Amino acid sequence: MAAFKRKRGGRGSADKNAKKPKFVVDGDEVPSETEQEQKNEVTVPPPVSMGKWTNKERVLIFSSRGINFRTRHLMQDLRTMMPHSKADTKMDRKDKLFVVNEVCEIKNCNKCLFFEAKKKQDLYMWISNTPHGPSAKFLVQNIHTLAELKMTGNCLKGSRPLLSFDPNFDKEPQYALLKELFIQTFSTPRYHPKSQPFVDHVFTFTLADKRIWFRNYQIIEEDASLVEVGPRFVLNLIKVFQGSFGGPTLYENPDFQSPNMHRREIRLAAAAKIREKQMVKEMQKMKRTEAKDDLTKDVTADVFLTPAEEKPVHIETEAPEPKLGRRTNTKLSKDKGCRRHTGNWMDWTKSSDLQ
Repeated sequence: MAAFKRKRGGRGSADKNAKKPKFVVDGDEVPSETEQEQKNEVTVPPPVSMGKWTNKERVLIFSSRGINFRTRHLMQDLRTMMPHSKADTKMDRKDKLFVVNEVCEIKNCNKCLFFEAKKKQDLYMWISNTPHGPSAKFLVQNIHTLAELKMTGNCLKGSRPLLSFDPNFDKEPQYALLKELFIQTFSTPRYHPKSQPFVDHVFTFTLADKRIWFRNYQIIEEDASLVEVGPRFVLNLIKVFQGSFGGPTLYENPDFQSPNMHRREIRLAAAAKIREKQMVKEMQKMKRTEAKDDLTKDVTADVFLTPAEEKPVHIETEAPEPKLGRRTNTKLSKDKGCRRHTGNWMDWTKSSDLQ
């Protein structure tokens, strides 16, 4: 048995066999069922989103092979926030970007968000109006998904967002073009079958540090304050093309620096720091090994010099008298007898020699 499919539209499209709400009028006498159906029956009007869907914008969100888990969660969050989006399998990295236009045509989509991963660490995002263009290429940085604990907001799934843009978007032509591209891509069409007739969150696009900062905030009904829901990411503009995924370049960001060049500068700075430390060590080693100059005269010796007392000069005219010393025998006698030490530790004599 096929599942029942609810038809959307005005009052005429409603099912005639469906139950209608009935209201009973208070009174002393209870009216019959036929009179109650004719007089006291009230039909509920259809919701706002039951109107005719005229702006049929469809966005295809998919990626190339080689993305990490954070990019996969970001894509899933965007599909959750955008009820007018569609998904597709990952595209092979060997395929050209022009194949994306054919995929969008097969999926009946006129907008595309394509995430391209390179070296399993750099993420690029394409926003294109297929199949005629224009399109823009961005470098995605600082990705935070909706499942992180710091995102405390919670908005209704499928509700239509408000888009808030920085006033600087209207000052330069390239940002004015991106503003119109963002409006057509991220805004949910009115009366979309999967959308809800509520507006409870805001998409903000802010220009700061020559980058586009994307934020998603929930509108709290009590005091109209904003609480961030997520996801959040930063878009660094690279190029704007006239066609879809190619064509003549309309704008190129002169301040853009590729991630490869950024990593190369970091490595060169680290290598220069190591070389500087090595040179300092070699200079210290050379100073230690250099021969020191021998000073013939110490210049600091005069500081500690103390003058001696002057004594009168005595001139001896007579020779001094000879001193009488004790006679000792240094030889040891071979005769057996009593030996006694005479003063010097090497002089040993017999007792008979001392008499």
